[in-house]
Amino acid sequence: MIRRICLTLAPCLLLPFGGAGAHPHVFVDVGLRFEADGRGNLTGVEVTWRYDDFFSLLILSDMGLDTDGDGVLTEAERARLKGFDLEEWPEGFEGDLYIHRGGEKITLDHPVPTGVKLEDGRIVATHRRGFGPVPADGLRVEPYDPTYYVEYTLAGPVELPGACDHAIREPDLDASQRAFREMIAELSAEEAYDGVEVGNLFSDVMVISCSAS
Repeated sequence: MIRRICLTLAPCLLLPFGGAGAHPHVFVDVGLRFEADGRGNLTGVEVTWRYDDFFSLLILSDMGLDTDGDGVLTEAERARLKGFDLEEWPEGFEGDLYIHRGGEKITLDHPVPTGVKLEDGRIVATHRRGFGPVPADGLRVEPYDPTYYVEYTLAGPVELPGACDHAIREPDLDASQRAFREMIAELSAEEAYDGVEVGNLFSDVMVISCSAS
């Protein structure tokens, strides 16, 4: 869980959280490769998380990896790093990926790490999550951290079965910040700001559409 990892690293604690608007601390580009059963259903997804260079540097430093600074991990270093972001998976945590079909939330299996590498100073980690089978057409996919500690961007690539395509709607950040401030204003003095679930306000939304076979 990225937020919990960050809280163990002293430099992360120096970053502001709160104030007039919502401010994420970690930035992740997301790629998705969906698996299909050949009958118009999706059965799983391999998720790619490409971490920002600052967070990547913190992780590498904390774990004592790439000590020569050449931007290349040895096989042993990759083995140590693989799955670093999946080790702490508290009860109720949904992996910052939400898939809906109409009003139904699709249950995703626990993640299995599939790979990790260092690319241009950024950690690129992949994991697989099974589900379904679920008809692909009309699925809505949203990657976000409910507390908005982490900002996820659907930067791609996105891979889907041949008959399917996708459209991504980016959030209106001004409107999202207004909604955030209104939500915070409604909190009582006794309620803690930290942990308020507003990440969906800032989420990219991907909708899958498939033509008839």
